[in-house]
Amino acid sequence: MAENTNGIPVSKHEMKKWVQLKGENSWTMFKVISEFVDGFERLNKIGPCVSIFGSARTKSDNPYYKTAVDIARQVTEEGWGVITGGGPGIMEAGNKGASLQGGISVGLNINLPFEQSHNEFIDSDKNMEYRYFFVRKVMFVKYAQAFVVLPGGFGTLDELFEVLTLIQTQRIDQVPIILVGKSFWAGLIDWIKSEMLEREHNINPNDLNLFWLVDEPGEVVKIIREYYTDSSNLRPNYELE
Repeated sequence: MAENTNGIPVSKHEMKKWVQLKGENSWTMFKVISEFVDGFERLNKIGPCVSIFGSARTKSDNPYYKTAVDIARQVTEEGWGVITGGGPGIMEAGNKGASLQGGISVGLNINLPFEQSHNEFIDSDKNMEYRYFFVRKVMFVKYAQAFVVLPGGFGTLDELFEVLTLIQTQRIDQVPIILVGKSFWAGLIDWIKSEMLEREHNINPNDLNLFWLVDEPGEVVKIIREYYTDSSNLRPNYELE
């Protein structure tokens, strides 16, 4: 291997290069900022909410769809708004339950090449469109006092572990994370315990206390109600400084 004038080895391998860098990439930041500003200005006014996550592919005849509707109805009765990803499936069910109960129904829709279009149960003034997943995630987290996670795919897992990471690292206050569907989540939880905790020691035992596992809508509401026995000091999960 060759050396430079300071005697430091220099690789003869040619480093990889980008084909092209678009100059407008820098201007993309203004699009990002505009999504943050719009989200903050609109969501600051809606009050404390519960975010409901789950698959966009869940059909209306699926039992989990009905469960999501019931959860949203009961959450609304408790005085919380409901935030979903704004699309079909579990997201539609969450917005439907809130809407049928006369509550706040927020949809944070993301532009995707397939399967995603906003559902009809979002309040007309609370239907928000996002281009960037990371901006959307901030809105999900910042204004939710609890997270209810029903069966879903990669996106649902992404949202779940995002919230778990933020709480584990104390970037946001601990709030209830409730997994709905014991049979669906059992395998993942067993793997977390046996591999992440016991075999590799990549998490602490207390990290398993960051979430609840339930089956019934009433259990979801009970956890949230008992967690917030004093709801006089509610505030968004974090402030961006």
